[in-house]
Amino acid sequence: MKKTMKVEGMHCGGCSGRLKRTLEALPEVESAEASHETGIVVVTLKAELSDDALRNAVEGAKFTVLSMNGSY
Repeated sequence: MKKTMKVEGMHCGGCSGRLKRTLEALPEVESAEASHETGIVVVTLKAELSDDALRNAVEGAKFTVLSMNGSY
């Protein structure tokens, strides 16, 4: 299952790398890809994870979730 988010606040490769590591530290997350150029984050889940939990992880890393799509 994949979830896609539009995230504000990633300004460089270091920012997107930090967000990727933050999300991949969650036990339900198989992988995460973050692009500071587009502001798009794609998270592949291996277990169910609520949108609120994802939002809290992103905002805990000092980024802002602008929008979130469901699974594809």
